Amino acid sequence: MLQSQPSRLGTLLLLLAAVIGFAVALYAWLTPLTGVTGTIGALGVAIASAVLALLTFILRGASRRGARIFWIIVTLVVLCGIGFAAALLHQYIITAAMVVGLIGLIALSSNSVRHHHRVNA
Repeated sequence: MLQSQPSRLGTLLLLLAAVIGFAVALYAWLTPLTGVTGTIGALGVAIASAVLALLTFILRGASRRGARIFWIIVTLVVLCGIGFAAALLHQYIITAAMVVGLIGLIALSSNSVRHHHRVNA
């Protein structure tokens, strides 16, 4: 099955945001003198970023309209949660990556909007 360009771009942007979020949060959690070394918040952001990558693949595979809407909302909540937690941890690179992920979510969900017009005769 051939995927549309916004779907591919949206998937890549969401995965990019998840990878950047995971890498920076893991770096902040492991590296001394980052201010959040060993904290549960940095570890939580790293785990949530891994969940975001998983949600990207689930969302891409969802075909029914109700399921797609549900997974879009769940992904949006995870994106906002990671961005807010990263801002509280003063890891603004992760927050910027989640904005890129939001753009990817919009691109990924824009191809799911299909207009079905029924003709009543």
